[in-house]
Amino acid sequence: MMPKPSTLHASAARLTPLAAGTCLLVACGGGDPPVNRLPQGVTVVSTTTYAATTPGNGTSAATQDLLTAGLGRIGLAAAAVPVYADPLNPTALELRRNAIYSNYRGLVDFTANGGFGRLYGPNVAIDGTVTAGEGLVPGRESLAVLDDGSGRKQTVMAVQVPDSFNTARPCIVLGPSSGSRGVYGAIGTSAEWGLKQGCAVALTDAGKGIGLYDPGDDSVNRVDGPRAARSAAGALAHFVAGLTDAARTAFNAALPNRLGVKQAQSQQNPEKDWGSDTLVAARYALYVLNERYGDAQNPVPFTAANTLVIAGSVSNGGAAVIRAAELDGDGLIDGVVAGEPVTEMPTASGYAIQFAGAPVTGQGKTLADFVTLGNLYQPCAALAPAAAMAEVSVFNLIRGNATLTAIATNRCAGLAAKGLVSGATTDQRAADALAKLRAFGWTAEHDLMHSAHYGLGNGPILSAMYPWAYGRFPLDENLCNTSFAAVDATGSPVAMTAAGKAQSFALQNGTANGGAGNNLPAVVYNNSVGGAKLWSFAVSPSTGVLDFGLDAALCQRALVTGVDETGAALTATATSTRPTAAQSAAVRAGIAEVLVNGNLRGKPTLIVAGRSDALIPVNNNARAYTAFNQVTEGSASRLRYIEVTNAQHFDGFLPFSGFDNRFVPLHVYFNQAMDAMWAHLRSGTALPFSQVVRTTPRGGTPGAAPALTTAHVPAIAATPALGSAIGFIATAGSSLAITVPD
Repeated sequence: MMPKPSTLHASAARLTPLAAGTCLLVACGGGDPPVNRLPQGVTVVSTTTYAATTPGNGTSAATQDLLTAGLGRIGLAAAAVPVYADPLNPTALELRRNAIYSNYRGLVDFTANGGFGRLYGPNVAIDGTVTAGEGLVPGRESLAVLDDGSGRKQTVMAVQVPDSFNTARPCIVLGPSSGSRGVYGAIGTSAEWGLKQGCAVALTDAGKGIGLYDPGDDSVNRVDGPRAARSAAGALAHFVAGLTDAARTAFNAALPNRLGVKQAQSQQNPEKDWGSDTLVAARYALYVLNERYGDAQNPVPFTAANTLVIAGSVSNGGAAVIRAAELDGDGLIDGVVAGEPVTEMPTASGYAIQFAGAPVTGQGKTLADFVTLGNLYQPCAALAPAAAMAEVSVFNLIRGNATLTAIATNRCAGLAAKGLVSGATTDQRAADALAKLRAFGWTAEHDLMHSAHYGLGNGPILSAMYPWAYGRFPLDENLCNTSFAAVDATGSPVAMTAAGKAQSFALQNGTANGGAGNNLPAVVYNNSVGGAKLWSFAVSPSTGVLDFGLDAALCQRALVTGVDETGAALTATATSTRPTAAQSAAVRAGIAEVLVNGNLRGKPTLIVAGRSDALIPVNNNARAYTAFNQVTEGSASRLRYIEVTNAQHFDGFLPFSGFDNRFVPLHVYFNQAMDAMWAHLRSGTALPFSQVVRTTPRGGTPGAAPALTTAHVPAIAATPALGSAIGFIATAGSSLAITVPD
């Protein structure tokens, strides 16, 4: 596909069907003049000019900008959270400011030693020049919401148009949010790159976001941030649980102080729409541009035919841009950049993976499959001799803490008692647990990482949220005896404070990642012996000991597999370790809705992933998808895969001790990939060949690693050295194998 023209041709406007009888941007009649139309289901909430060019307090639109909300480079890096004039009643503008602050810092290493302000950041120009400025980007932002008529979809979109937008060379960057984050969940990645390039940026939460519902007082977040009663919020309510008043009263009596989380409990299975929501955001961006720059003579100056569109984001946002490309039969998207994407493989057969010349086993699992298995075995595996570490750091969270080590030992014993690991000693059981993880897509590269990943709650959080979402279960399902709530210092559910709810739009990342006493929604096991407890405080009914809630982990695993821990089929009766057969069937049906098809429609695509990613292992995701795409598209494929050594999933973890000295920021390579895609589409420069980029960790003492330099993070090569090239070979089994060098 040739790059789109960089100059405007109004006659190139074309019909783009959304649904039967509905057209976008142009009229449905053959000879009628073009009409700028909102995409179906979209309602515009507000359009605001953020005019700041120098840092301010961010309490007014005049003191905010598009990228940093008026904080600038220094404000984003500052440890002090921007203050509210009234913490119980923050304004929409204050919440926007603080949401940008927290989302930016959640996505990148914001420390100077980690590269912020020197290798990347608002003050680093698009060509890499480090400026003395603060990096503010003035412009206009148009907020909108997409719904399907149910009032539960409520996908939030924000189109940012910088003052530097060039109408003669129009471009749009699509930035679906990372993880479960809200609409600003790609602000430090897609948005920063796009705004610096002078492109409009189309952000979307893709149906996730900060939809915190409190059934206790029937309060919600509005799509623009402020807290309100459900009745007052009306159509602006981000998420309202689908319970009758009677059901809500009964739920509050049975499980007081619980909370509803939108991604898990909207009964929409939002992941199935990540791709289509991203495409709607692209159409909305065209609408916004035409509203601003169109006139009576030419009401639709911008169309998909004359506007360069790059879909680029990371993590779940990376998944969204891949799925958008697979769905894009209208040619909206010109190029794709997916960082560390979840790729929800439909099969593990028909392709293969070879690493260092040896075949890989356990590839191509879905997120629900490998997450629920990891949640079962990771805390035990963290105690394996191969995972031994002497340091006390966040990276060594379980082994470096005597209490957590004791609980993990109980998990090993519980697994052994149920015949799920072998061995007479904890070391032996832990080694067997680690072997099971390695057989499921993780590698020896990840052995030391299970301690931190489980200790920080990734397994319990994702294993609770994603099956709930896939099964489209309501708030009061009590799925696997799990719920979400703020908890006190002892792990018991408590009412979330008024200030916490009022500020939740800016404080939360869309998951149930709360901890003891931190006033955020957390995963609670309702049937913990002695009363409901936070997952890390839970005593399982079947074991009677603290074991991180083994029973819940077994139940969540059975939701995905359809059998219990003994291999027996599920029935109509649920227990502490078993869901019902109907619940499992619903979850598995939801998983089937989110699978990729591997057909990128010949679009130029760059996938960038960290070899050390223990959350989204490359054997189940980036490597597997690259091989599957090659089988699916063959010679028509224009996908290139960049695998970065010493890079893991969470750049936001790099300031933590033990992460700082071991890993480099993958964000550097996302930016390089966006640069490469831009050069390819604008200038015809060839995309880099698939390759391993060999980085060097910063080293030093955990928590005090020396400064990152360009020597640690060499550039992606246009043509890799022979020993770093990734390719494909035919295997003896007649399947195509991706070959990744050591």
